[in-house]
Amino acid sequence: MTPMDAVSALQRRYETFFATEAAVPFAVAPAGGPAQILGSGDPLFTIIIKDERGAKALAALDQFAVAVAYLQGSLDVDGDLAAALRMRSFFPDRHPIAWLGRFVPALLRGGRKEDDRRAISHHYDEDSEFFLTFLDQRHRCYTEGVFVSDTEPLEDAMTRKMDLALDAIGVQPGDHVLEVGGGWGAFSEHAARKGVRVTTTTLSVESERFLTELFDRERLPVKVVREHIFGYSPGERFDAIVNMGVTEHLPDYRTTLRKYAELLRPGGRVYLDALAMRRKHLVSTFMKRYVYPGGSAPLLLHQYLRHVAHSPFELLSLDDDRHNYYLTCREWARRLDGARDEIEQRWGAPLYRRFRLFLWGSAAGFDTGLVQAYRWVLQLPAR
Repeated sequence: MTPMDAVSALQRRYETFFATEAAVPFAVAPAGGPAQILGSGDPLFTIIIKDERGAKALAALDQFAVAVAYLQGSLDVDGDLAAALRMRSFFPDRHPIAWLGRFVPALLRGGRKEDDRRAISHHYDEDSEFFLTFLDQRHRCYTEGVFVSDTEPLEDAMTRKMDLALDAIGVQPGDHVLEVGGGWGAFSEHAARKGVRVTTTTLSVESERFLTELFDRERLPVKVVREHIFGYSPGERFDAIVNMGVTEHLPDYRTTLRKYAELLRPGGRVYLDALAMRRKHLVSTFMKRYVYPGGSAPLLLHQYLRHVAHSPFELLSLDDDRHNYYLTCREWARRLDGARDEIEQRWGAPLYRRFRLFLWGSAAGFDTGLVQAYRWVLQLPAR
């Protein structure tokens, strides 16, 4: 397979794909060779074919094959990567067998909790210092901030997010909050510095290590528990629960809401936020294989709210966070690119490329509306 074979295939696809919508000009070039421009006008990006494997992936017009070829260095992109990812449907993604592969492992490896542990470890058990190259430097928060403007610093948007969550659950100093998914301690540290006691759960060994060292060093009232929320039975009820970005990893909404009701005192509140889609099958094969394997899935808001309606919880508020998540992912991606040399030197080019596709692709998804995001608050009525 040669670069010209790939160019010919792309030209044919270009003519049909852009027959009914505004064309996006881009270019294709072999490494060190002349570029072939598709469309009219200045190309927004150039796909560089580095070897025969890259040419074969492009000629196949397969989204997953193209993503893997980029991951392995057989393809590169010069110019606006976000523009390239906004037209991801140019490359079809038809891999129905991948969906079966998401659920069979849970049956073979001891059920849902074990499968969740493996899936979380795949993503989060990279060196904590890698994530700190692109997260905000004040809170290390790995979910969306809340911005007052498109140019506000990420750190300020994250502080606003922490304060909004605390206000939403209405806790006071001395109250005890359960956090589902501790990450790198953003909410737990912020709440603890205001006198709130926190128990935070995680499935990640690396996260547990980082959090335990952090809270011991800072002498903050935070307890770290490495256990799946479904199996957690502390023998007490909490004043509030906070879940920032973990609902995607808990797609069994009925069981999750029952667990919240079991762990929460009457009158207590639950703060949650999550990325969402209208249908699960819109998640790309690359995301399912290389970013969040296993049973994780975006929030399906319509299904979730049906389960809330059949639970004891009341829905107090629901806010659209899509633009906030777009701004967050865009800034994470920019910071990741700015740290490229360090990341490739310490952890290798494949990790940098995997997260570059993930972060810029997520930003493109939020920008185009393919992906949504929400934050909401539930309350368990007082008896």
